[in-house]
Amino acid sequence: MIPVAVAGSVALFVSLLGTPLFIRYLVRKQYGQFIRQDGPTTHHTKRGTPTMGGVVIIVATLVGYLAAAIVSFSRTGSLPSASALLLLFLMVGLGAVGFADDFTKISRQRSLGLSPMAKILGQGGVGIVFSILVLQFPNENGVTPASMSISFIRDTSLTMAALAPALGLVLFVIWANFLVTAWSNAVNLTDGLDGLATGVSIFTFGAYVLVTMWQFNQACPGTGCYEARDPLDLAMVTGAIVGACAGFLWWNASPAQIFMGDTGSLALGGALAGLSILTRTELLAVIIGGMFVVIVASSVIQIGFFKISGGKRVFRMAPLHHHFELAGWNEVTIVIRFWLIAAVFAAAGLGIFYAEWITG
Repeated sequence: MIPVAVAGSVALFVSLLGTPLFIRYLVRKQYGQFIRQDGPTTHHTKRGTPTMGGVVIIVATLVGYLAAAIVSFSRTGSLPSASALLLLFLMVGLGAVGFADDFTKISRQRSLGLSPMAKILGQGGVGIVFSILVLQFPNENGVTPASMSISFIRDTSLTMAALAPALGLVLFVIWANFLVTAWSNAVNLTDGLDGLATGVSIFTFGAYVLVTMWQFNQACPGTGCYEARDPLDLAMVTGAIVGACAGFLWWNASPAQIFMGDTGSLALGGALAGLSILTRTELLAVIIGGMFVVIVASSVIQIGFFKISGGKRVFRMAPLHHHFELAGWNEVTIVIRFWLIAAVFAAAGLGIFYAEWITG
């Protein structure tokens, strides 16, 4: 538990103190946000607000985990695990794709960054490398960081090899990349109001701190144990993410002095996807991160209904938070209520996780 607390505390400290320094640097370079013209008019006042704040979240997470790894090594002699390093690789890799997108917007002085194809190729490249590597590096018991089974709270009997014996690896790569793309874009869509995505991420990753700590305390062998590899190391990374987001939220809350940008949203989405795969909770993540799912679903519904109805809309504007903005809700009211809903989803996911262990 001490390394996890160290990871969160150090990441919080780095993020809380490092963000204003980064803000000053971005202001000096005039690296500000460009606002889409078809969005809510209240957002036009945010034009020029420093963006790419996800850099701070990523750096704080890395420093927090490094500090925790040093503490863990001094106590037990254990080195960083393959699971933790692969999770950080996915987070940093997608953050780099987001950074390229943010920097393109700034350099071209427009609200559009990388082309959709370039963004997909970037996400796909990182995702493919991750999905192949997580099936490598078996431990002394032959357990790899991930498995080719589709998982809910544990691995299920539905495996990629069973679906297509000759194409098991290919199917897993496709499945893993679907999760990576879906979660990174879900967090990206949620990042539309001051502090919204950051606050929802704190609740979601906070729930995963408890999940990974419980898996560590109930690790195999044993009755009702979990097959997840390196849960303590995953808890350290997750704790660092929570601390980094909490420190960043101090400056990102309304009125935001900095935005996380695609750098942060893609990194956090990738981390969530990686956690779901490495903890064998791919489907449970849909409940724990339910607020992200609701927001991305609102966009899917809006686009789908618009096409099949010949131009009609379900919402005033998608994603969902913009619908409530145009309905006259105050931005802070929307954010706080969405945070509360995110907390309910996280608690529900934890309840299901614990109930399965009790009944099992």
